[in-house]
Amino acid sequence: MDNSGLLPLQHTLQRIADALERLSPPPPTLNGIEDAEAFIWHPQQGRLAPVASVAYVSVDLLCGITHQRKILLDNTRHFAQGLPANNAMLWGARGMGKSSLVKAAHAHINEEEKKLCPKFSPLILIEIQRDDLSTLPTLLGLLRSYPRRFILFCDDLSFEKEDHDYKALKSVLDGGIAGRPDNVIIYATSNRRHLMPRDMIENEQATAINPSEATEEKVSLSDRFGLWLGFHPCEQEIYFQMVQSYARARSLPISESELTSRAHEWAMSRGSRSGRVAFQFIEDLQAQLTQEKNTHNKTHLIR
Repeated sequence: MDNSGLLPLQHTLQRIADALERLSPPPPTLNGIEDAEAFIWHPQQGRLAPVASVAYVSVDLLCGITHQRKILLDNTRHFAQGLPANNAMLWGARGMGKSSLVKAAHAHINEEEKKLCPKFSPLILIEIQRDDLSTLPTLLGLLRSYPRRFILFCDDLSFEKEDHDYKALKSVLDGGIAGRPDNVIIYATSNRRHLMPRDMIENEQATAINPSEATEEKVSLSDRFGLWLGFHPCEQEIYFQMVQSYARARSLPISESELTSRAHEWAMSRGSRSGRVAFQFIEDLQAQLTQEKNTHNKTHLIR
């Protein structure tokens, strides 16, 4: 039987197969996991992208959240030492140091444990985007068998519409057959206590046959975090403490009275007081003071 007429078809099918293989995402991998202490999860590429330098502030500079800071540091320390530890939800007022505390706790505990034990394997911080929560089981499958300890960090976690991404997280936190691996802990931040806007909760309660059950599934997600740390709006005294702490850390040449006056003016122009506003003020102030010093030096040279 002459099969010469099938050769063009075979070549065409092979080219199609090769093209589909190139288009398909690569299998997830942990290659390069020893190259850094922080990573960003890219599920489309099936890999963890290393972060050479994490943008964080020292835990000692986080003022006004002493209670929350102690609890999260203790929990992270327990996890680093192989002791039981809880997943944590940091919720509350914007700009009050929720994300900063997670990153600072990771850096602080790694540094602390390295001093106690030079052979300590640092905790690895992995950031996962809210829109990628559906890939959480895939990521945990990779991490489960790896001999390191991981903090999964989801910043600004909330649900704006009817979606099912929260189910992957909910299963991992509590109730799933596989559950959360012993070498993984989850820290999340949110401006909302129950991760849903109030009008969405009230709407479901109003239209449901049984209002108490209508929102039970989603609202209970926040209950599955073992630690709930609330962050509240900043009082003026605490705001000034934040500003003074940042100014001392940078050794800014300015009197306390002038620093307070400028900080108050900055907060008034922003219409709010928070740790983020204090940090932004210090960034601007340092630039201004440097510029004033340079101008003074030039004037002095001219004279």
